[in-house]
Amino acid sequence: MSLQIQSWENTLLVRAQEALQSHIPDRYSVYSDAHAVDTAYAHCNRITRHHSKTFFMASGLLPYEKRQATRALYAFCRVTDDIVDDVAPIEYRQARLNEWRQIVMSPTPPQDNPVALAWADAQCRYGIPRGYAEQLIDGVARDLDQNRYETFEDLASYSYGVASTVGLMAMHIIGFESNEAIPYAVRLGVALQMTNILRDVAEDWQAGRLYLPLDELAEFNLTEADIDAGCVDERWQAFVRYQIDRTVKLYDESWTGIQMLNRDGRVAIAAAADLYRAILSDIERHNCDVFTRRAHVKTLGKVRRLPGIWWRANRKTQ
Repeated sequence: MSLQIQSWENTLLVRAQEALQSHIPDRYSVYSDAHAVDTAYAHCNRITRHHSKTFFMASGLLPYEKRQATRALYAFCRVTDDIVDDVAPIEYRQARLNEWRQIVMSPTPPQDNPVALAWADAQCRYGIPRGYAEQLIDGVARDLDQNRYETFEDLASYSYGVASTVGLMAMHIIGFESNEAIPYAVRLGVALQMTNILRDVAEDWQAGRLYLPLDELAEFNLTEADIDAGCVDERWQAFVRYQIDRTVKLYDESWTGIQMLNRDGRVAIAAAADLYRAILSDIERHNCDVFTRRAHVKTLGKVRRLPGIWWRANRKTQ
């Protein structure tokens, strides 16, 4: 089944293809001290466990080496995000981000920086094009000077930078059939980021950011004053359900791409997608109130979903 490409995806797919053709780090450029590398990966495991129970659980379904690499990827993204989200002046954060970019793009990462070292090893081991990491850093950097998005296309562009790039890098770790999987990974990344956005409206607002399409807010007769007031009325509920419906469709359409992944990693990615998608259901169950509570899925609920996720991810290859 061929994927019908939406107009907002065209530019994103060009960016994905450009990054795909970028430099792949040389395996021999990474330090060969096995103990230092193992220690670095252990550090990334701790970061992942602390910051994302969902990602930690999903990545735990991978074989050991791929699990280590995906957690190094998570730690790289986490450090990048934390630099930009710091409360320090913008100039300081920009300088730190530039320094971090130089560190992670270096052919010889410093041994005293465990995240950079583990990430460098993972990139080399799995042939991850550096262009995707560059695009992620550029995407996260947008938070330094942009805090509003006029249209969904604008927001999708942002989501590509901070989320689709992660999926495209993870895809190289997992392994995939062909480049036909790329559009599905791009779409899944947008779905995951839109889920984050809907869950974190209140938190982002407090940080001075509004990651919702302004033109669509206006269509539902909503203003920034309504966001500030935490207004959960029929207008807001209709707006959120509209966003959820589109995001759920993106999840549905990305499933074909998940089944193009290598079998030993398919369930992990399916679990990450399904557990994040469940956050949308939690938002709906609570009348779209994302202002007084943070939508989530309890650990027991996650565990109960795993058998069904496994069956769905593997049924075509059984």
